[in-house]
Amino acid sequence: MSRPAPKTVSNVRGLPVVAIIGRPNVGKSTLFNRLVGARKAIVDDLPGVTRDRNYAEAQWSGRTFLLVDTGGIESASGGKLEESVHGQSRLALAEADAVIFLLDGKVGLNPMDREVVNTLRKASKPVFFAVNKLDSSRRGENLYEFYTLGLEPLYPISAEHGLGVTELLDDVVCKFLQMDRTEIADDRQDEGAEEKRHEPLRVAVVGRPNVGKSTLINRLLGFERSVVDAAPGTTRDALETPFDLQGEPCILIDTAGIRRKARIDDRVERFSVNRSLRSVDDGDLIIHVIDGIENVTDQDAQILGYAYQRGKAVLLAVNKWDLVAKTGADADRYRDEVYYRLNFMEHAPVCFISAATGHGVRKLQETGALVLQGYRRKISTSQVNQALQRIVRSHSAPLYQGRAVKFYYGTQTGSRPPAFTLFVNMPGGVPESYRRYLTHQFREQLALNYAPIKLILRARREERRAKR
Repeated sequence: MSRPAPKTVSNVRGLPVVAIIGRPNVGKSTLFNRLVGARKAIVDDLPGVTRDRNYAEAQWSGRTFLLVDTGGIESASGGKLEESVHGQSRLALAEADAVIFLLDGKVGLNPMDREVVNTLRKASKPVFFAVNKLDSSRRGENLYEFYTLGLEPLYPISAEHGLGVTELLDDVVCKFLQMDRTEIADDRQDEGAEEKRHEPLRVAVVGRPNVGKSTLINRLLGFERSVVDAAPGTTRDALETPFDLQGEPCILIDTAGIRRKARIDDRVERFSVNRSLRSVDDGDLIIHVIDGIENVTDQDAQILGYAYQRGKAVLLAVNKWDLVAKTGADADRYRDEVYYRLNFMEHAPVCFISAATGHGVRKLQETGALVLQGYRRKISTSQVNQALQRIVRSHSAPLYQGRAVKFYYGTQTGSRPPAFTLFVNMPGGVPESYRRYLTHQFREQLALNYAPIKLILRARREERRAKR
């Protein structure tokens, strides 16, 4: 009985896919980083650092394609985690339009190489065989050993130093990427001009280790995108996948669990944490996963404080709610407790989900789309000033040194997050409590849907001159 075709990534950009595969520690992530032009994959001498498929756009000779880094392929697996890693490599091979198979020129030919080569010979897609780590004349002699595989051509390269990579990519472009992509071009035209006006929004899934981030990623995508294992720290790279959120093209980012740096000893995990924090910096919407059994912890508050300070749109996902509900917990009371512990996040919606069963995930996506809508919304100056007048009339600012604080007018000066500049006679006379009131009212009256808001208070030009 034939096995059903595995589900793979929904490529919302319509780009051709090139997968890099090979045994562990042959230099796949090093080649990935070189072709992408950034250190997007973690590189370490320890085999098995890359566990999931890692995606990024790459360009060569004016052509753009989606590059996939994979975990290593081995003949014998040592457990469930290793089997999952190998499964990710097989999925990458299934979804790829072209394959770069990387061999280790430093170690030499391995029996597993022969097995994979025989499989790839039967693939109905272009395969490019490259021998890596040939960065010296001594290692160059090792190339001849690989000719016994009957492969032609073989590409001798050094991913670390860039040697031979130009010839490899030139052939990839000539033989594959310059093929007629009429079907893809037609699809992208049908999507209309809206996609061309802005890059896909970036949605980062973050949280402490082992709270269910990768399970949620797989549930959102509808297939096993990320390796899931009970051991904390399974995800190491920040993994990017094209994703459609309620009709909006996005990039979904699965990150390593974030722990206090004082508790991090392993250098790979430490690099993973730094990558996760950078994913928060790069993200538009941050889906923070909370362990429903443990509730909000100090570490959750630290991660969310980092996102709050950077003005990120945030959605709080309380995971494992199916288990919590069995204890008789009430969702409204639980939500109040979350806001009590995270009082600076009172604008962020709370969704109760079970990533394992799918409960609440559809509602999570609908809410996430609303959050992003408010996050990037642009509002006319007339609407801003009408709202400002209503807000101030309803509740005026307290006196400052016996004088009335007057708001003259306001305008939106930024989005993602929405930023408003308000001109006032005494910016320093507006207390923090009134700023919070203004922020809350702007969010409500301008339908900014859970978005963080940045307020900038300025004196009018003539008043600044008068003070001088």
